[in-house]
Amino acid sequence: MAEIKNYTLNFGPQHPSAHGVLRLVLEMDGEVIERADPHIGLLHRGTEKLAESKPYNQNIGYMDRLDYVSMMANEHGYVLAIEKLLGIEAPVRAQYIRVMFDEITRILNHLMWLGAHAMDIGAMTIFLYAFREREDLLDCYEAVSGARMHATYYRPGGVYRDLPDQMPHYKASKWHGQKAVDKMNENRQGSLLDFLEDFTKRFPTYVDEYETLLTENRIWKQRTVGISVVSPEEAMQLGFTGPMLRGSGVEWDLRKKQPYEVYDKLDFDIPVGVTGDTYDRYLVRVDEMRQSNRIIKQCIDWLRKNPGPVMLNDHKVTPPKRTNMKGDMESLIHHFKLFTEGYCVPEGEAYAAVEHPKGEFGVYLISDGANKPYRMKIRAPGFPHIAALDAMSRGHMLADVVAIIGTQDIVFGEVDR
Repeated sequence: MAEIKNYTLNFGPQHPSAHGVLRLVLEMDGEVIERADPHIGLLHRGTEKLAESKPYNQNIGYMDRLDYVSMMANEHGYVLAIEKLLGIEAPVRAQYIRVMFDEITRILNHLMWLGAHAMDIGAMTIFLYAFREREDLLDCYEAVSGARMHATYYRPGGVYRDLPDQMPHYKASKWHGQKAVDKMNENRQGSLLDFLEDFTKRFPTYVDEYETLLTENRIWKQRTVGISVVSPEEAMQLGFTGPMLRGSGVEWDLRKKQPYEVYDKLDFDIPVGVTGDTYDRYLVRVDEMRQSNRIIKQCIDWLRKNPGPVMLNDHKVTPPKRTNMKGDMESLIHHFKLFTEGYCVPEGEAYAAVEHPKGEFGVYLISDGANKPYRMKIRAPGFPHIAALDAMSRGHMLADVVAIIGTQDIVFGEVDR
């Protein structure tokens, strides 16, 4: 008989399968995990503390950098909390734009997760497929905000600006000749909504392609079926939210159960799992991409038919139009005060939560009546998930830890904050 040794193994901090800087101390019996101790705080940026020294509107950019794969969803939680304190509501068109971009963000997040999770387990192709689609959606981010990732597009009182009437075009270069560029620009002839509509028509076929590669793939199933089963009771006790909770069969989605913005006016389903294993969580997220596609379609239809303002007209909170600012003294003063001093928020406290791609993302703000938050606390969805890593990986093999980190869809920017 070979003698089995007990090891204490360091997994990380720079491990190619730990999505971000995670250090796991694994106590092992041979190759079986007896205890997993996650060490976090290696990506600590002090976001909550920094927010106390900045005016409310200057903290929006910090939100993008929390979970840097779901940028606008983070902004949404923060902006909703400010709006609650101020007692204002964004115009309906802005709400539809926010919902549309929330769902674009959900697809972006799930594509990143799918590519990375599959690559961790050993499937290379899917990563390239997923990133092909991310490119189109990141172009939409860039079209509205000028940035591919950290958009800072949502503002208290609405969104930064209306959707553009024209998409940027590719230009011929030494890599792409004119003929290739014309082909690439075919779906960019119209507005952002036309471009997105073209994407929503193509996207279900792409999801079918991912499923062809993985869903019935026997290696994929061997690595995910029955791995890290979490019962519905356990999932709730561990504080799971989002696909982690729904994968265990609990039908909980803030978009349906505590609707915000215009989600109650839209038609979509909540995908839920059956057994609560890694494979179920994969199926739930894949189906969520299809549902997000449905929501985006409905938003496009509504936005085409209903023009209108995308920002409140209260210049104590929202900036005046730049054209006015250049020629009108009062607008200039409003603009100057808003971007140097910000606005004072009434005393009080508010918690706003959104159904972020990874779970419930909540922002708790306390205001003492000043122009900066007295205190900000972020409820990051990834934090309880990483805390459950020990419970999820006990009794599994070392190779399964990689699959479990993948199924949690963890990003450390929001965990360490």
